[in-house]
Amino acid sequence: MPQHVTEFTFLEHYAPRYGIPVPRHIPGTADVAAIRKRLEEWGGKAVVKPDVVSTGRGKAKGVVIVENVSDLMHELKRISSTDVGDRMPRLSYLEEFIPSKLEIYSAITYDTRSLCPSFTVSLNGGADVETIPDDQKATIPIDIFRGLDAYQASDLLSALSCPSGLVGILSRCFVAFWDLFVSTGLESAEINPWRVTPENKPYACDFKATVDGSNYKSRVPGIVIPEYPQDLSDFEEEMAEWNAKSHQGQAHVSDLGGKGILPVLFGGGVSTIITETLLMHGGDPMFLSDFGGNPPYERMLGTAQRCFSHRLKDARLLLILGGKANNTLIDVTFQAIADALAGWVEKHGRISIPVIVGRGGPNLISGLLAMKKTLEYLGLPYVIFGPDTPVTMVAEYAARLLHEMQGSTENHDESKKP
Repeated sequence: MPQHVTEFTFLEHYAPRYGIPVPRHIPGTADVAAIRKRLEEWGGKAVVKPDVVSTGRGKAKGVVIVENVSDLMHELKRISSTDVGDRMPRLSYLEEFIPSKLEIYSAITYDTRSLCPSFTVSLNGGADVETIPDDQKATIPIDIFRGLDAYQASDLLSALSCPSGLVGILSRCFVAFWDLFVSTGLESAEINPWRVTPENKPYACDFKATVDGSNYKSRVPGIVIPEYPQDLSDFEEEMAEWNAKSHQGQAHVSDLGGKGILPVLFGGGVSTIITETLLMHGGDPMFLSDFGGNPPYERMLGTAQRCFSHRLKDARLLLILGGKANNTLIDVTFQAIADALAGWVEKHGRISIPVIVGRGGPNLISGLLAMKKTLEYLGLPYVIFGPDTPVTMVAEYAARLLHEMQGSTENHDESKKP
C-alpha cells in the first residue's frame, strides 16, 4: 500500500533537501522557552497544526492562528489530541504565519491517459481542486525523461495571467517541486497553497503526498516516514484481520469517510490514482482499496463480501476498476465479486444503483460476461469499459455520473415542494 507523507515530514526532511521555501517551524514537543523564542522571532503570530494522515484539518478546527504564548500552549495541547477525520495526530507543531497577497494551487499526479505525470496549477490556491473552475486551472503532461523545466512552468503561469513579477520566482519553485516528486518515489503530491507575500516571496504552506514504498527511490537516505496512530474503523479492522489470514492476494482498505462511490479497485499505485481522480472530481469514495495479487476465488469472494457487508447499503454507485493485470485472473475475481453482490442482494433485498466496470488482463472476456450476467439478473444498470480506456477517464466518468444523479435527486425534491 502507498504510504502517506504529511506536511511536517515535508517541512523537516523533503523541503530543505530540494530547496523548496517553507515557513519556519518547531514541533510542539519542544520546551516552552524555545517555543516562546520562536514566536517572538516570527513577530508574535504563528499557526498551530496537527501532524496527521487526514484531509480537512481546517474544517476539523485543527489549524489555528495564535498571537500569544498562553493561547499557543493551549492549542498545541488541544490539537495534539483532536481527531481529524477519525485520525489521531502524531503530534502538533507550530509554524510561522505567512501573510499573503496571492495563493497558488499545484499538484503532480500520474495520468494514465498520457501515460506520464501531469502538473496542475491554479491561482485559486487554498480551495479544493474540484471547486476551481476549469478555466482557472491548467494542466500539462511532463515527459518523465526530460522533466519539468522553468520554461514550461512559466508558460503555464502566463496562460493563467500570473503577475509577471512572480512568473520566474514561481517557476523555479515548481521545478524544485518536480525534482522532489521524481526523486523520492512519490505517486501523487500537492502543495496547496503556496502563499506569496507582498514582497513576492512564495512559501509552500501545506503539503500532502503518497509514496510508493516498493519504489527504491522512496528510500531516500536519512528520511524515515514516521508511524502514525491508527484509529481504525470496524471495517478497516475486519479487513486488516482478513488480509493477514492469507498471503494469496492483498485486501487493503483505508476508510475515507465518503458517502458516494463504493470502490472495488485493483492495482497498487493505480488504485491510488483512481482514488485521487475520484476525489478531484467529487466522487466522494467511501474508502481507498487495493485488491489483487491473483487471489483465488474464496479469497476474492470474502474480500468483496466484507466490502459489501459494511458499505453497499449506503453506496450511490459501485465502481469495479483496475488497470490491465499481468497475473490476476479476471474471470476468477469478477465471478467472486458478482457472487458476493448477488449474495448480498439475496440477504438484504434489491438495490438500484449503477455499476461501472473497467479492467484488462487474463481471461477478461469470460470475466466480463460473468459480471454482465449477474448485473442483468439483479436488474442493475451498468457500463463496462475495456482495457483501452484509461482508468482516470473511467473514474472521472463515475464521479460525473454521481453528480448528475445527485442533481436529478435534488431537482426532484424541489419539484415536490408546494
